[in-house]
Amino acid sequence: MAAVSLRLGDLVWGKLGRYPPWPGKIVNPPKDLKKPRGKKCFFVKFFGTEDHAWIKVEQLKPYHAHKEEMIKINKGKRFQQAVDAVEEFLRRAKGKDQTSSHSSADDKNRRNSSEERSRPISGDEKRKLSLSEGKVKKNMGEGKKRVPSGSSERGSKSPLKRAQEQSPRKRGRPPKDEKDLSIPESSTVKGMMAGPTATFKWQPNVSEPVKDADPHFHHFLLSQTEKETGSTSIQAADSTAVNGSVTPTDKKIGFLGLGLMGSGIVSNLLKMGHTVTVWNRTAEKCDLFIQEGARLGRTPAEVVSTCDITFACVSDPKAAKDLVLGPSGVLQGIRPGKCYVDMSTVDADTVTELAQVIVSRGGRFLEAPVSGNQQLSNDGMLVILAAGDRGLYEDCSSCFQAMGKTSFFLGEVGNAAKMMLIVNMVQGSFMATIAEGLTLAQVTGQSQQTLLDILNQGQLASIFLDQKCQNILQGNFKPDFYLKYIQKDLRLAIALGDAVNHPTPMAAAANEVYKRAKALDQSDNDMSAVYRAYIH
Repeated sequence: MAAVSLRLGDLVWGKLGRYPPWPGKIVNPPKDLKKPRGKKCFFVKFFGTEDHAWIKVEQLKPYHAHKEEMIKINKGKRFQQAVDAVEEFLRRAKGKDQTSSHSSADDKNRRNSSEERSRPISGDEKRKLSLSEGKVKKNMGEGKKRVPSGSSERGSKSPLKRAQEQSPRKRGRPPKDEKDLSIPESSTVKGMMAGPTATFKWQPNVSEPVKDADPHFHHFLLSQTEKETGSTSIQAADSTAVNGSVTPTDKKIGFLGLGLMGSGIVSNLLKMGHTVTVWNRTAEKCDLFIQEGARLGRTPAEVVSTCDITFACVSDPKAAKDLVLGPSGVLQGIRPGKCYVDMSTVDADTVTELAQVIVSRGGRFLEAPVSGNQQLSNDGMLVILAAGDRGLYEDCSSCFQAMGKTSFFLGEVGNAAKMMLIVNMVQGSFMATIAEGLTLAQVTGQSQQTLLDILNQGQLASIFLDQKCQNILQGNFKPDFYLKYIQKDLRLAIALGDAVNHPTPMAAAANEVYKRAKALDQSDNDMSAVYRAYIH
């Protein structure tokens, strides 16, 4: 987009990275949010979404001048809702201007009338005025006689006058429905900052700086796409599956594996308008998605052969290999140009082997394991770690936007697998420590609830900590992340450390606790059921 002359308050089309142009308004950023270095940019609040970002000036276009052009190239439902929000904002702004101009005209008329009354009048003018007043009184009397018996005096007043009389309000305070639509408070950020430290709020007047801004607010912004470390991320600060600002690819999408994670992913792909063909080892799990508009594939090979990009999300290295190399597997459907994206959490050796066989048939390969749980999958808030074919990563942009809040490209095949295992090693070890702390509190006569309250007020406070502790306190271990899978990831992370002669004693200790929990028949419960390894 060419550079344009813009200023605060302008309506614009803003383009960020690989996202389509979106309508927004240039507003003041939070006072503690520093402008990125380098090229000139503006802080933009996007209509119809929870998103806001620093956008380079060359990625902005005036709204009105390019409205027709943008409407032609974007047809999504959410996009149209965003455009409707802009038009509603413009209508209300126009209404305020008209009200202001009417007030000015009334003031002028009152001044003229006052001047007219203060001017001395002659005898002839007095006689004419007296006659005129007599006629007016007569007409008013006749008018009253013509009012039907079922009417009231109120009925003769204008709707505007009646509304003003019925709804008195203090001067200077606009009604609720007249608030500035351009900068609604971000519900996602509001939720993330709920608690004693939540101080950030959008102000209704963009001409004034935002007050009391939370200094950590910038962590949730669409602020950049290129990281200094060399990795690349497609960022959507709030769930794009929630706000819907996704233009679906026209490529046919396949998906293999409808477990806890895969089910939420497919649901969000369908919601965002993607064409999806599904397959699952247990065919009954496909029925719900067929009802939502998905197509059914009879085998993995059939799905791959009929789709442009096929995703897979299965439980472990063995399942990942069987899916590709087994009878009627993925490999049998691969032809030159076919794309395969493995989202399973496996070791680097497994994913490297799969990449080699896919590429040897002329296919394209990307690994893209996801960090999250069932709830985050359902909400479209996963974090995607990708590595392999960079072009395929770009082609998956709309899919990643639909299923996750952020995706990172980490380079060559194997890097994403390693990073994912490290992330889950930290998470699994932390969960075991939480369980250990709660049981120690219990046996020493301390309140487990009080311990949780203290932790929630300190530096360890997090959604993960609170949810897992609540699971334990309530004895509810319905799986959000299977215990058997976190133990598998710990085992693979320990092996990763062994391969490079790096000690992992904390992970090894946690792994033994999870193995104990598995022996107690907790494999298919949530990872928080590791607590039971300490009480038996």
